[in-house]
Amino acid sequence: MSAEAPDAQEGGPEAPTYLVAGGGTAGHLLPGISVADELVARGVPRGHITFVGSERGPESEIVPAAGFEVELLPGRGIQRRISLQNLVSMFDLMRAMVAGIGIVRRRRPSAVLVLGGYASLACAVGAVIWRVPIIVADQNARAGAVNRLASRFAKACAVPFASTDLPRATVTGNPVRPEFLERAAERDPAGARRTLGLPNDGPVVAVFAGSLGARRINNAVWGALGGSLELCDGHVTVHHVIGARDWESRPEVPDTGPAVDYRPVRYEDRMAELMDAADLVVCRAGGTTVAELAVMGTPSILVPLPIATRDHQSANAAELVSVGAAVAVPDDQMDPMRFAAEVSALLSDRSRLEAMGEAALGAGHPRAAAAVVDLLERHGR
Repeated sequence: MSAEAPDAQEGGPEAPTYLVAGGGTAGHLLPGISVADELVARGVPRGHITFVGSERGPESEIVPAAGFEVELLPGRGIQRRISLQNLVSMFDLMRAMVAGIGIVRRRRPSAVLVLGGYASLACAVGAVIWRVPIIVADQNARAGAVNRLASRFAKACAVPFASTDLPRATVTGNPVRPEFLERAAERDPAGARRTLGLPNDGPVVAVFAGSLGARRINNAVWGALGGSLELCDGHVTVHHVIGARDWESRPEVPDTGPAVDYRPVRYEDRMAELMDAADLVVCRAGGTTVAELAVMGTPSILVPLPIATRDHQSANAAELVSVGAAVAVPDDQMDPMRFAAEVSALLSDRSRLEAMGEAALGAGHPRAAAAVVDLLERHGR
């Protein structure tokens, strides 16, 4: 989707325009949408905000559904190894670079918000060429390659943690979706459980790992249900979001008796309600997930993805662990016995769970989107 620069009459002759560049994954994209929503709340017309992303990413569906225009660039990112596919990717990357530079030239925005991912590189280069201010917004404790490169030319960098390795950084937190902020402002675990069809008696453990899921975590849950989770005292409900990859091949779970109420689902789109309903979450440690857990004040057991770039998920998890908001378990140590032991230890210590929740809230940044917009307004032309 593409269009010419918005009519200057919409929103007045001085109305600012913005490019939000990046995507490829929901982790890059969702914070950008939160920032765009904040811009609209401050009076910027939706037509003055354009996303630039990848043809192969989720932005082709997510951004229009959020009410914003998106221009899609060809190609994919470069793999971190020598391969024939990289030759094709390099050609596509050059095409994307030319297209991205052209988008910046045509639209001449007030500022470019760089989120990360290869699609944002093209707009960052275009912004440098056409002297458009750049604001980098990273989502993780260790910044990605594109954001580290773009940060050299950025007016400012919005980071989730003080440890994030970018220059001219302002700790804004990682913007989260409005539904999480609304839930966090009026916590209602009982109402959330009713919405999700979960029982109101006994603790709820939520397990998830993105739309595809995580085999390591799934296997740990299934093995624990086979006997190890009996270590838990009393009744516990396990709401297990398996993900698309393992859903069809999921095993037949043995009868767990009255001690465990197992609720498997393929996908869950009511994540704010799930974090509100849960006494404990077991999940990966992506930047967006960690930010949502903190804003909601939900205790967690984090299992960082071991192949994440620069091991950024371990660094994300360490931030919550350091303030007492989470427990981290390395991926290769997450087996049925470890799952059961960690879950049992926390569920049997209500005071510790409450302290973890308070610590998570203290690490949250509910005004993150507003803080990023402050940077855009301060440095935009």
